[in-house]
Amino acid sequence: MISADDVGGVHIKYLYHCRRQLWLYSRGFRPEQLSETVALGTAIHDISYSRFSPVDLGAATLDHLDNQLWVHEVKHSDKRREADRAQARHYCHQLTRVGVDVQGAVLHYRSPRKTERFPYTEEEHMHASEDIEQVVATIALPESPPRLPKSRCRGCSYSDYCWSV
Repeated sequence: MISADDVGGVHIKYLYHCRRQLWLYSRGFRPEQLSETVALGTAIHDISYSRFSPVDLGAATLDHLDNQLWVHEVKHSDKRREADRAQARHYCHQLTRVGVDVQGAVLHYRSPRKTERFPYTEEEHMHASEDIEQVVATIALPESPPRLPKSRCRGCSYSDYCWSV
């Protein structure tokens, strides 16, 4: 189905947000392409952070890698989430895997314009490896994981699918 090498940043984000969403996404269900919220986030990213150059890692695309080898990730929400850190940590892991000695990650939050910086340590590396294993295990499940409480689904583009039955 999916190997550890195929795990991208979206997989990691969905692992932390909702495992059912991860499971559906891995099977080609992609309602986020129709989401106005996703389109707005993309537009804000393109306008507000146009100085960043995306880096394509195959299974993952990170927002920017600076000259000091810090991964930069732009987040559209003003709320800090563990998924944000996990996604940036994953990009550090992927770069390390291909021989880039990254320093760590910088998360850029749009409103208010704040940043969070964290080094990529051995502990972060181990956590990233565990996340990848969890993604692969979740995707391999024969049935979708249970849906979250409806209160956790506000704004999710998968909500109609999960709650229409």
